[in-house]
Amino acid sequence: MRRVLSMTFAALAMAVIAFGADNTLGSWKYNAAKSKPASGVSPIANLTVTKEAVDGGAKISVKGERADGSKIDTDTVTTAKYDGKAVPVTGTGTPWDTNAIKQVDANTLTETRSKQGGKYRATVRHVVSADGKTMTLTAKGTGADGKPFTSVTAFDKQ
Repeated sequence: MRRVLSMTFAALAMAVIAFGADNTLGSWKYNAAKSKPASGVSPIANLTVTKEAVDGGAKISVKGERADGSKIDTDTVTTAKYDGKAVPVTGTGTPWDTNAIKQVDANTLTETRSKQGGKYRATVRHVVSADGKTMTLTAKGTGADGKPFTSVTAFDKQ
């Protein structure tokens, strides 16, 4: 009986740890060679995404620059719980002003980005590789110009 209880407790503890894990946390640097930007958008020259754990989600800051010299700066930071509810995104260089994030598992998040009163809307899937060294964001949606787009943005763990 003790053995059964011990095994049950161990399995339950591992499930709690796995569910609470978020392998998207940390500092991530843009990898141009593995990325495919949406057509008509100035490519990213450099970009760093930093995600810190907060209760039930993450505090996300983004700093970088596009090839045309325009800044990508959400340094004012987005704090999103993984509850799928839209929260404001501040800063410059992104066509969206809200996002809503849900955690699928320790290596996968889904995000909905949108522009209030605008045409931009995208669904983004964040996937961290099994070895934890790469994070890939695959986005599909409608750009600010009203045209459909897809993009793949890859990051390397720092």
